[in-house]
Amino acid sequence: MKFTLSWLKRHLDTTASVDEIAEALTDLGLEVEGVVNPVEKLRAFTIGKVKEAEKHPDADKLKVCQVETRDGMQQIICGAPNAREGITVVIAHPGVYVPGIDTTIGVGKIRGIESHGMMASERELELSEEHDGIIELPSGEVGQSFADWLADHDPARVDPVIEIAITPNRPDALAVRGVARDLAARGLGKLKPLDTPNIDGDFQSSVTVTVDADTQDGCPVFCGRMIRGVTNGPSPQWLQDQLKAIGLRPISFLVDVTNWFTYDLNRPLHVFDVDKVAGNLRVHRAKGGEQIVALDDKTYTLSAGQMVISDDNGVESIAGIMGGAATGCTAETVNVFVESAYWDPVQIAYAGRALKINSDARYRFERGVDPAFTPEGVDHAVRMITDHAGGEVSNFIQAGRVPDTSRAYRLEPARVISLVGMEIPESEQRQTLTALGFKLEGDMVQVPSWRPDVRGQADLVEEVARIASLTKLQGKPLARATAGVPKPILTPMQARLRAARRTTAALGYNECVTYSFIDSTAAALFGGGDDATMLENPISSDSSPS
Repeated sequence: MKFTLSWLKRHLDTTASVDEIAEALTDLGLEVEGVVNPVEKLRAFTIGKVKEAEKHPDADKLKVCQVETRDGMQQIICGAPNAREGITVVIAHPGVYVPGIDTTIGVGKIRGIESHGMMASERELELSEEHDGIIELPSGEVGQSFADWLADHDPARVDPVIEIAITPNRPDALAVRGVARDLAARGLGKLKPLDTPNIDGDFQSSVTVTVDADTQDGCPVFCGRMIRGVTNGPSPQWLQDQLKAIGLRPISFLVDVTNWFTYDLNRPLHVFDVDKVAGNLRVHRAKGGEQIVALDDKTYTLSAGQMVISDDNGVESIAGIMGGAATGCTAETVNVFVESAYWDPVQIAYAGRALKINSDARYRFERGVDPAFTPEGVDHAVRMITDHAGGEVSNFIQAGRVPDTSRAYRLEPARVISLVGMEIPESEQRQTLTALGFKLEGDMVQVPSWRPDVRGQADLVEEVARIASLTKLQGKPLARATAGVPKPILTPMQARLRAARRTTAALGYNECVTYSFIDSTAAALFGGGDDATMLENPISSDSSPS
């Protein structure tokens, strides 16, 4: 899971540094696997001004530039077409490593004339793919750090990227907001409120949705809205920057919106081009043998029982995993249907594994997204689409109902001491759980819908201890029942076994512990190998029965 610092700050009001955030995340159980801070690789570059630029006497495309730098006036040879007198540039001094060309700059001669450094392009600094000319800055003082200038004038270019490891039991941390919630509970800032969109439909959607009776266990609820008259095109720069920072390629605004909400709120979405949909949408199970060309331009053959979304033309989407190319959005798309559904984690995992598709949607659905957020997720996406791409919004479409995940457990403050060994005041325990989104009524704690991993009192204790920090846990010796030397606790048989092992090892022997599993052919020779003793998931073909 990757996100940028500015993205995190959309949800978390904090002044904490990147290092403080990284340390807190690992301590909270969201282990930081890496932090990429673009400032660090740009720190050595400084700002300079070109005072003179004359044609190289022995090269038509080169210019001999006199550049005012932090080290005084320096002569730099440059082949960029925009190198000219009066511009403000970025200087790589001798000894500076340039990441885009994997080279350390030195003092050299180009066609017989010395060059003391280099004026850099954006691609050479890995800021973009632009390399038609050197960077021209609208402002900047000679000798100023280019990294500091960027931080003040274009902070998105130097936005640190944080990558964390997500354990299967924490699907809520697959949302930037979920990460922000944990940090706020720890005290590294305040969680900003999430506005609930209030959207009134302007017309009746021409697309409706039905879920087959035998599929409702796999898709309890399916929601959506139609938008007509949108203008698809490139996404706003801030959206493109955030997607690029986490390794996603911006495609078009309608597609980028779905990818962004997948990470921002852990709400996978899909957008259908309504003009390519024949009739209405139907959620059902595949009969087996149907084929679909997915958005990755690969053809998949479906197995019987896998959940799909179809129209009158056939299968248009592999439910919860990947949409189909036939109804995908393009630059010409003007009418869309935004889908937000809840899919059963186990069934998505089976289908994704069988089809060998690893998508962001599958990764989240098989771990469990927030079912209660399914209807609201539609409106968040619809509001962003209409704000940036225009269009009229239809009435709200819903098939099925949100599954009831409500459950509550009794809060027993003393259990933190008995289970963890930490003394945490009851008021702090209650405050922690409230900050994490739990609702407390008396001594009963209502679990939020986005925490499928909390299944008992012990899990409440774990949350309290996790936020308080297990690093504060201090080792204490167990109290002795009586004074003096305690009585031996090993039985005579245990003592003899220990002595025999030590003696055998002292004589140079090795103790081997082997599996009791053998292959089915050998087991059959001894009356075994039948279904009663067969392992369902053996670690190898030689270890199938017990």
